[in-house]
Amino acid sequence: MIRSLRALRKLSVSCRPSPRPPRFSASPLLFELLSPSPHLLLPVFSLCSTFATVSLGGKTSGYGGSASSAAEAEEVGEEEVVVSYRQTDAYAAIELALDSVVKVFTVSSSPNYFLPWQNKSQRESMGSGFVLPGQRIVTNAHVVADHTFVLVRKHGSPTKYKAEVQAIGHECDLALLTVESEEFWDGMRFLELGDIPYLQEAVAVVGYPQGGDNISVTKGVVSRVEPTQYVHGASQLMAIQIDAAINPGNSGGPAIMGDRVAGVAFQNLSGADNIGYIIPVPIIKHFLDGIEEKGNYVGFCSLGLSCQPTENAQLREHFRMRSEMTGVLVSKVNPLSDAHKVLKKDDIVLAFDGVPIANDGTVPFRNRERITFDHLVSMKKPEEKATLTVLREGVEHEFNITLRPLQPLVPVHQFEKLPSYYIFAGLVFVPLTQPYLHEYGEDWYNTSPRRLCERALRELPKKAGEQLIVLSQVLMDDINAGYERLAELQVKKVNGVEVENLKHLCTLVEDCNVESLRLDLDDERVIVLNYNNAKMATSRILKRHRIPSAMSSDLVNEDAAGSN
Repeated sequence: MIRSLRALRKLSVSCRPSPRPPRFSASPLLFELLSPSPHLLLPVFSLCSTFATVSLGGKTSGYGGSASSAAEAEEVGEEEVVVSYRQTDAYAAIELALDSVVKVFTVSSSPNYFLPWQNKSQRESMGSGFVLPGQRIVTNAHVVADHTFVLVRKHGSPTKYKAEVQAIGHECDLALLTVESEEFWDGMRFLELGDIPYLQEAVAVVGYPQGGDNISVTKGVVSRVEPTQYVHGASQLMAIQIDAAINPGNSGGPAIMGDRVAGVAFQNLSGADNIGYIIPVPIIKHFLDGIEEKGNYVGFCSLGLSCQPTENAQLREHFRMRSEMTGVLVSKVNPLSDAHKVLKKDDIVLAFDGVPIANDGTVPFRNRERITFDHLVSMKKPEEKATLTVLREGVEHEFNITLRPLQPLVPVHQFEKLPSYYIFAGLVFVPLTQPYLHEYGEDWYNTSPRRLCERALRELPKKAGEQLIVLSQVLMDDINAGYERLAELQVKKVNGVEVENLKHLCTLVEDCNVESLRLDLDDERVIVLNYNNAKMATSRILKRHRIPSAMSSDLVNEDAAGSN
């Protein structure tokens, strides 16, 4: 009799037309849940109203499916199904995210490098961030770059709180925010940093991507760990590639593995589906440690070397490398680096801090993985020493080299810094920077002046403080008529003296005590002006174009400091 009742009960379960959903508690604000495919995002409200079988972590949850699975679920009891869902990565990531991930609202205004005395139109953008112990919020540098105002909002709150940017590192695309309001921190859960995930380990990316106003969770697995080009800072640092979509708005959100942060979402691969990148924990820790020790962002070190692989057997033989030796060939040495004092062109770098460098420039990394030796360099603290094993003319040497961040001749970015300029007789002089070249459009490499572009990408500084000065444009006036076609050329000399930087050019012009001012430009072009007439013309040109000052504030301040 009991068996027949159980059979009848099973039959009645299998024939139900509308299976009941499990009783898990999920906020209706959670727009997306993890699913077997990283690009398949199931809205919570659809899942709860028309419940279907959902695979999470290789297991099946819910009452949909075959009669036997429904009957088994009925026998084990509804409460057990609830527990099994709460043990999944999806639920764990959501629970962590609700009290630790914030939405960042930024108002920014970028400089106009063609008209350096004014800014571009104000714009608004949004991103994500998460809280760390010490009441700190981590987000991406590009989320708050050139900011004028920053607000943050925590999940479930209608209130936006004013935030201050405590530190920002554009090379590593990380920023640290603080919020003074104690009300904001009530109920917040601080996340802890974890380790670098291994290949094929699952991570959950949490943030506020475009397409909605509420929090979102997407799931992916780690497919690659290697140095990658950071788009924002144009630097080469370690990154983790995952097969989950990282969309605009996700930037700055955490990638969670278990109950810890495995990285920070920051960019995706354009033209490819579901390939995103996260900033790994070693880069985050390097950023945070520098702030704790120095009070501000300290940067990432560089050896200042340009190296060539030695994979060709004839090349190795030419430089007297024995069969057991591996390393890379030094092609260029930055004159401002400490390595310039001890290394030479045609040296072979065999090892860095005792770690052998392969002929392709890689070193061992974790479980039979390899990574370029630049990663070992970038993880050093500024002013820390490294030991290089070098082969020179067939003889091995060991050199101790001090590492520090190195500035290129042409700056790659100028965020949070007003452009420098100097105007004389309608001639607008500016230092050459990559942001200046970016004003030529997205295809700036092909549309900007070829000579300037090549120098920006390849030339090294010869001494500290050196700049390449460009005649950006000519504001037309009688005094400069006929010179308008000389714009976009580099300024080499003023009255026969080689120009070192914009401040030096400004001094040479302002202190001119002869009748004629001669400027020697690139391509052997020359500009000659009557100095007194040109000086009088400057004020009327500024007034005509409504330019408040003939020079940028940094040059004015330097002049004031010099006179004091």
